[in-house]
Amino acid sequence: MKNAVLFLVPTLIWGSTWYVIKFQVGDVDPILSVSYRFLLAGLLLLIGLRFSSHWRTFSISEHRFIALQGLMLFGFNYWLIYMSELYLTSGLVGLIFSLLVFFNILNARILLKQAIESKVILGGLLGIFGTAMTFWEDLRIFSFEDGKLTGMFLAIGGTYVASLGNITSARNQMKGMSVLASNAYGMTYGGTAMMLIALLTGVEFKFAMNISYVSSLLYLAIFGSIFAFSAYLTLVGNIGAGKAAYVSLIAPVIALIISTFLEDYQWKSTSIFGAILILTGNMIALISRRKKHPESPLEPIND
Repeated sequence: MKNAVLFLVPTLIWGSTWYVIKFQVGDVDPILSVSYRFLLAGLLLLIGLRFSSHWRTFSISEHRFIALQGLMLFGFNYWLIYMSELYLTSGLVGLIFSLLVFFNILNARILLKQAIESKVILGGLLGIFGTAMTFWEDLRIFSFEDGKLTGMFLAIGGTYVASLGNITSARNQMKGMSVLASNAYGMTYGGTAMMLIALLTGVEFKFAMNISYVSSLLYLAIFGSIFAFSAYLTLVGNIGAGKAAYVSLIAPVIALIISTFLEDYQWKSTSIFGAILILTGNMIALISRRKKHPESPLEPIND
């Protein structure tokens, strides 16, 4: 029962965060919303860890890699993801983000020289083909002025950058760094970096003092970034990363259901077929990965 609750918490929260992000874009520049979210989450998590047994100190060299993890995992990827939601429904963005499973394994082969299986290649091809099917109507009438295609490329780019962050996190874990502590510092570094970029690029600093913006920010920072991560990482410790990674298969389904009812997302036969292909491809990659690497740190852990 405990593990079931630990599975449901990140699944339900991360399945809903895609829709909640909608309230963070529009009036406030996406880079600022990302900065607010992770600065708040990182600082709260650091304060909590400081008074717990999970508190850890790191060397300057370790902080460099934690900062790199933060830039990729809690900075640039979310910047791209937030911008993609200016063009796409939250459910579609959540579905595209599920390709993180394949990107993780591909990048592990390229950067960490880990072996890659033929089933993983099959799963990745199904995922790519499924994405094309999901956006078939937009691809059929391709135009550089089409916002949906812009959103698709932004979401894919954000997912790939998140994968690089996962690879860096895997490297840090292999070096014995505490996951919770490195995530706390990483969130703080990622949020700070986004704030500095906003300053250097002349972004107009705004903070929407309305209920929808403030409440969605608190939800994303506290529930989406702290509670969900804590529950997920505890689950990883209990049942292993391979089984826990099935969170990444269920969350997009929840995101699509929410999008259907709250954003009036219109399903077509091609989009249904595409969603099935993406989820099937991810399942093939995960099952194959779990059999040979049951405790791999490279399963997706963010949303």
